[in-house]
Amino acid sequence: MAIILGEMTRLSRSPLAVVVLGASLAVGWTAAWELLAEPSTAEANAPERAEQERPMRNTEAAASVTGGAAGERSLLRTGPRLIGEPSPDAPGLPIGVEDRDGRSMAPLHAALRRAERGAGQARLVFYGASHVASDLFTGHVREALQTRFGDAGHGLILPAHPWRTYRHRGIEVESSRRNWSSEKVRVGTNEPQPFGVHGVYVEADRAGAWGRVRTAERGLGSSASLFDVYFHQRPGGGSFEVLLDGQPLRVVPTAADLAGPGYATFHVPDGAHELELRVRGDGAVRFFGVAVERDVPGVIVDTLGINGARARYHLLWEDSLYREHLRRRRPDLVVLAYGTNESGDDAPIERYEAELNAVVGRVRETVPDAACLLIGPSDRPVRRPDGNYEDRPRTGEVVSTQHRVALAHGCGFFDLVAFGGGPLSMVEWSSHEPPYGAPDHVHYTRRGYQRLGEVLTGALLEGYDPDGSRD
Repeated sequence: MAIILGEMTRLSRSPLAVVVLGASLAVGWTAAWELLAEPSTAEANAPERAEQERPMRNTEAAASVTGGAAGERSLLRTGPRLIGEPSPDAPGLPIGVEDRDGRSMAPLHAALRRAERGAGQARLVFYGASHVASDLFTGHVREALQTRFGDAGHGLILPAHPWRTYRHRGIEVESSRRNWSSEKVRVGTNEPQPFGVHGVYVEADRAGAWGRVRTAERGLGSSASLFDVYFHQRPGGGSFEVLLDGQPLRVVPTAADLAGPGYATFHVPDGAHELELRVRGDGAVRFFGVAVERDVPGVIVDTLGINGARARYHLLWEDSLYREHLRRRRPDLVVLAYGTNESGDDAPIERYEAELNAVVGRVRETVPDAACLLIGPSDRPVRRPDGNYEDRPRTGEVVSTQHRVALAHGCGFFDLVAFGGGPLSMVEWSSHEPPYGAPDHVHYTRRGYQRLGEVLTGALLEGYDPDGSRD
């Protein structure tokens, strides 16, 4: 309560903040908050840290939106709308997607209508950093949409662990230890490399190295009827054996005269399955992922997160391979959830905006019929020497930039800071009982990610019309 009241004056210049505080007080979202430290279940690399001097209001109503190549002022940002009543028991405000005309999610809604009528699939691709890599809030989105619109499979997943904490909800991944290496954009990566659609690959050359993906034991994700293996064809490439439910299917060579994408697609009876990829040792084999799907109407959600990633890393994923893979995923919505790490960087904000424009522009050019959504950075306060917290100035700059870029490209924007309750809200989330924010004041706990998944699902479905009569 003291934190909220202490912030009212500071935030009073923001119409959204006034609505947020008023609504929160009205529904009793002012129960006692006690400091409690609980380890976060979302493991991620610690973002780079950099502190600035001048605070900025992340939900400032006067943030202007420019669009088009000329950069002329076309819209005035008034902040996200509340599309429901705040919960009296949990933080997290039910805000909507901001866009030009309320139609940025139309391609997704059209695909969901087809799925609901039993006439097609809706495919969502989530990119991002550690918030996405944990597959916690994205896993909730997958579960909620598949419960309503149908389970068409888990989506794209790596067949071996690229890092120790790699895991997805609703599917099992196992791999032999110490046999696999992985690569992604690292400090010092300056030239585009063939990272594929996920931006990370796994590779092995030792005979017997194996990776497995297994459908869930029950419920959503417990069936698959298609496995599509994405691998790298190249000179000197090795071969791998494919086993389904322990039985050999075939041996796939990856050697080719020219480097490029390769695929091995297997249609199997719809049901519970385990797919194993086993390297034969006649050369290195590189995998970009395995799509686990069903040939039925429903929803597929690809979770393609990388701990510590920035949006600009997309520009270091070799262009032709990235584009072919993304088109093969046939997305109806592409989500770019970055910015928390960038809020600690010190590169000029103009450079950040130019790079973000290039990333979003490539997505729009590659899959022009898909909807697109930018999810902004989460609140990431700065701890002062006296132990108190203050707003991180660059977060507001990143939020404003992402909003501007999203609308310039016809995308939607979901303000993660506003969802949390405004600047410094992560302090409250971390001290909530039970805690919804992690002790690092960067990540969420499982409850926090669950809450984000609930609110984001509601935002994605706002205005959804099963009959399509509003379109």
